[in-house]
Amino acid sequence: MKITFYGHSCFEASAGGSKVLFDPFIRPNPAAAHIDITLLNPSIIAISHGHGDHLADAAEIANQSGATLVANYEVATWFGNQGVKNTVGMNTGGKFSSGNVSLSLTQALHSSSLPDGSYGGNPNGIVLTIEGQTAYFAGDTDVFSDMKLIADFYKPSFAFLPIGDLFTMGIDRAAWAAEIMGLKKVIGMHFDTFPPITIDHAAAKAHFASKGIELILMKIGESIEM
Repeated sequence: MKITFYGHSCFEASAGGSKVLFDPFIRPNPAAAHIDITLLNPSIIAISHGHGDHLADAAEIANQSGATLVANYEVATWFGNQGVKNTVGMNTGGKFSSGNVSLSLTQALHSSSLPDGSYGGNPNGIVLTIEGQTAYFAGDTDVFSDMKLIADFYKPSFAFLPIGDLFTMGIDRAAWAAEIMGLKKVIGMHFDTFPPITIDHAAAKAHFASKGIELILMKIGESIEM
């Protein structure tokens, strides 16, 4: 699975000709100014919750690419009302499958409202399976004990976990989440975008390493194989 980072919590996962773009917040992020969203061509856009820093570019990318936008029912309906043509509304526990991709919604401990103040439904994590490999995109959340159930049921090989603190869990609790799930590799997200969520990269990696877990902190525009 090829992973490309576009800043904040926006990643693209691709394999077998399919591209899944998570939580597209690119143009409002000064650190991602070099990313041209007109070049993105996902087959699926997956959104974890309704906050603007997770969906700012979703409608434009969906309409230019023809991608299917997948989110909880309230968020998907909101995008449909904004003119996005291909939407799938789900809810926690549900699964959407298309070709070699499946997306399952899990719970997340956060809040969710849309940019115009309307109700955003429950926040979610997302379990992605593509070409037989599974990853857990936690969305914005704190650690919770049912992460072990997610790991037991879906068996992800790695996870995207928020680590910036204040609005989500920070380094200590994210490492605890990885331990609960039995993970050895974590890709960090939701850090450094705004001053209140700036982290010490070396200290963060060292803390995860002390628990036998590799914390991967990607540069914006970087791609890696997982």
